[in-house]
Amino acid sequence: MLSKVISAVCLTLWVSHCAVSAAEDPFMTKALKLMSETPLIDGHNDLPWQLRKQFNNQLNVVDLNTLNTTHTNIPKIKQGKLGAQFWSAYVPCDTQYKDAVRQTLEQIDVVHRMCEKYPDNFMFATSAQDIRTAFSQNKTASLIGVEGGHSIDSSLGTLRTMYQLGVRYLTLTHSCNTPWADNWLVDEGSDPSEHNGLSQFGKQVVMEMNRLGMLIDLAHVTVKVMNQVLDMSEAPVIFSHSSAYSICKHARNVPSPKIVNVPLEKTTKIFTFEKLKSREKKGIVMVNFYNDYVTCSKTANISDVADHFDHIKKVAGADIIGFGGDYDGVTRLPEGLEDVSKVPNVVAELLRRGWTDEEVNAALGNNLLRVFTDAEEVRDKLTNKKPDDVPIPYAEVNKNSCRTSHGYPDDVTGAASSLSTLALQLTLALQGLLLLSAL
Repeated sequence: MLSKVISAVCLTLWVSHCAVSAAEDPFMTKALKLMSETPLIDGHNDLPWQLRKQFNNQLNVVDLNTLNTTHTNIPKIKQGKLGAQFWSAYVPCDTQYKDAVRQTLEQIDVVHRMCEKYPDNFMFATSAQDIRTAFSQNKTASLIGVEGGHSIDSSLGTLRTMYQLGVRYLTLTHSCNTPWADNWLVDEGSDPSEHNGLSQFGKQVVMEMNRLGMLIDLAHVTVKVMNQVLDMSEAPVIFSHSSAYSICKHARNVPSPKIVNVPLEKTTKIFTFEKLKSREKKGIVMVNFYNDYVTCSKTANISDVADHFDHIKKVAGADIIGFGGDYDGVTRLPEGLEDVSKVPNVVAELLRRGWTDEEVNAALGNNLLRVFTDAEEVRDKLTNKKPDDVPIPYAEVNKNSCRTSHGYPDDVTGAASSLSTLALQLTLALQGLLLLSAL
């Protein structure tokens, strides 16, 4: 009870402070007004991972009203006027071939439990209409995005199950290749390309996501994958938390229409915003606030972040821009954007730079609502298409020694079994030789 009283007092003091600040700054006054009319939809927040790291997902021992070791808590969400949030169901790459599915399910579970524990603040959402409904009720619509294709363990059945649990986007890779897609580190030159972008199974994943109505997130993939997906996907795509490469030349950012040099292959690859903004499948780039992606250095400020918004608007228009702060997933944030409560500062800066109300509303949430609605329309159009049940070839996943081969043809599993038997025989023979030498 005391904690709620303290939170209420803090919120009242902050509102009073904002009223004074707004009176002094007409751009902030306008920003807060627009944010009360159009939901701010953020593409990526790692609070669930912080709950895992700090509390092992024991939500019963956490009070999100008073939690002060994260960028995100309920008072900060209210202060930042966060209308909708894609919470990241993220687990690290070291879970690949191990327990990635279980750990991802636990992250999905913690988001559901957040909504159940704080029903006055959060509303679980799975559709564009749910976002609008939550906003009308002054609640933060809570959606789930799975960050990293390793979380589905190369299984379309797992992908579908996660959709049924409320997952509405999948980031195709994180910072590791999957058995079917290359990650952004390939473009940086620190990882080898294994699939020249997407494998055949990777293309199946993309098409099955279209059929489900699950958004395809390209935030962590190679330029090659970006282009392949944009060529294939019937639905718009998202970059849930990426900034502009032309402003900060980091491989995690989205390249402009200009040629991008890829050190690994010593060739050029081209990514064009023309594909991203094409009329029939216009996507969205949700700007990341991480200093390293904003200025390619350890420091940044609000103006630096606004430069990314300005650049994307200049080359592709205001109708493909959104917010993807990456709060609680990064270690360095710009001065003036230290936590989720500070996001209105970006909105005020855009207005100060001459952005129109319509452009700001588009970036706040209207662009994402359009993308989400378009993906739902593609899903509805494909309603008679059967689920894809062709599995990934066993040879592409049998590097996992713990993976069984039930359901695969005997000749495939037999060959794998023979190789395993041969390896075992060689190991035993070597052990025998070592034993003899010891004697």
